[in-house]
Amino acid sequence: MTVSTIRHIKQHIQQLTNGDVHNQLPSFWFTDWLLYVIDKPAIALMTDEDYQLTASELAQFNAGVVKMQKGIPLAYLTGQQEFWSLSFNVNEHTLIPRPDTEVLVEQVLNWINAQPAQLSNKRLLDLGTGSGCIAISLAHELKHANWQIVAVDLSSEALKVAQHNAVSNNVADVEFIQSSWYQALPTNDEPQFDVIVSNPPYIDETDEHLAGLTAEPISALSAPNQGLADIEHIVQQATKYLCTGGLLAIEHGYDQGNAVRQLFLDNGFESVHTVKDYGGNDRVTLGQAQ
Repeated sequence: MTVSTIRHIKQHIQQLTNGDVHNQLPSFWFTDWLLYVIDKPAIALMTDEDYQLTASELAQFNAGVVKMQKGIPLAYLTGQQEFWSLSFNVNEHTLIPRPDTEVLVEQVLNWINAQPAQLSNKRLLDLGTGSGCIAISLAHELKHANWQIVAVDLSSEALKVAQHNAVSNNVADVEFIQSSWYQALPTNDEPQFDVIVSNPPYIDETDEHLAGLTAEPISALSAPNQGLADIEHIVQQATKYLCTGGLLAIEHGYDQGNAVRQLFLDNGFESVHTVKDYGGNDRVTLGQAQ
């Protein structure tokens, strides 16, 4: 590719995104990557079309296009992903936050805001925090409500990213713990949390879509037992840590709503219901401990 103005690159991006729909990358990946490389705001795509990229900018842009075509997500090239109006660092050790996970944050906040002012502990547990996007977004919204938030992850590398994201988003009241789910948490006689939230691995290990997600950590994506193994463990153990009447909220696959609701009911949860994502698919199941 020899063209080097924004106008020419926009034309090239059109060609890139007019191919096979099954292998097509979103056009905003390319335009966002271009803006990242030249360090300009989005308006430049319209107002600064004659801007000529330097040789190093052009080389960086082209190299990024090749990586994206090989399956590297845009967020791993820029190291950033927007979520809940905040900006999160991401890398190969963390799952890239998805817009649908904002439904989980929204539902937890709705439940908290509907509760009497004085909950038992005002403590919230985020299991499998990854980049920290759920815990940090909730802490950001609850910072004036005196909530204590504990976020756990098995990966020490993911926790480093999450801790950095807490600082960069000016959130101080999240405690990060390395743990396989509940394992490293103290077991008290009294339940410790009013809310437990999780976006665990839930893709079936045999799902063909995993082939297109090779850049992200597989341990954060897939689970045995048709993708339900980690969800089952979280639900079964939750009542040891959740106050009576406390909320358990779990993100899951679009086709897992019935199975997850049944897990909640089998483990004594009440007010069990599933909320759909922005695409109209089952995405978050919630229930209260009895």
